[in-house]
Amino acid sequence: MSADTQVIKKGILLAGGSGSRLYPLTQVTNKHLLPIFNKPMIYYPLTALMLGGVREILIISSPHDIGKFKALFGDGSDWGMGFSYAEQAAPEGLAQAFIIGEKFIDGDSVCLNLGDHILIGDGLPERIQKATRRKGGASIFGHHTSMPERSGIVVLDKQGCAVDLEEKPQKPKSNIAVTGLYFYDANVVEIAKGLKPSLRGELEITDINKAYMERGDLNVDLLGRGYAWFDGGTPETMSAASQYVELIETVQGIRIACPEEVALRMGFIDETQFGKLIDKAGGSPYGAYLSSVLDDM
Repeated sequence: MSADTQVIKKGILLAGGSGSRLYPLTQVTNKHLLPIFNKPMIYYPLTALMLGGVREILIISSPHDIGKFKALFGDGSDWGMGFSYAEQAAPEGLAQAFIIGEKFIDGDSVCLNLGDHILIGDGLPERIQKATRRKGGASIFGHHTSMPERSGIVVLDKQGCAVDLEEKPQKPKSNIAVTGLYFYDANVVEIAKGLKPSLRGELEITDINKAYMERGDLNVDLLGRGYAWFDGGTPETMSAASQYVELIETVQGIRIACPEEVALRMGFIDETQFGKLIDKAGGSPYGAYLSSVLDDM
């Protein structure tokens, strides 16, 4: 296998949970379908996977909400992708996604992205592609945070290697949060199956990362200045993310997390297929933007 061979072609989008931090907004809809500025929240983690070259996507959500995602995405063929769906009967931890998705993974490497986590930054596609091409082990992204007690955190040594991981610690040893984007080799399913629930009663993704760390096979890519990371699980962070996206789009005249554009630029679809997506968007401002993309090609 050459250094340029893509290892990870499958991705899981975890879009379950009760959305209790966003009540009452989530009384009638799934939080991942709420807007971040002008697009559904889930478009942001989805396009992150697409920018990594991932075209097979499993969306996991609650039995109550899974139909909403099917209605939004269908089978993914409009974007040159393949979408499948699975139910998570109860939110019992992020690591449960690999047990639910075992048949989808089918012995391959896989990446997981949380449906309410948003990463934005110049050069991010290249870093995601590098992670998908890493041979074996696990890769995660770290990002400095002012509130480490709200996240899983990683402690790095002077060489940038992980030496400790904690899940929402009361007394954090580090201010480097682990973002919601993870890359794993095929061993992740068996590791997940061997986990015991934490004191919170959940199968923790941090415990999976610890297993790889203890093997000496956890790669941490620390995102520095110029990268923005948001956990869209609260009204405050949703508002902050929306303002950030609005500022960039207004100043630069581009759209962030536009799956139709990403599909075209990644070669998932051709210009004829893209034209059909423009027609589907009708006379909306979104459709006008898609038309401008095609004009600039």
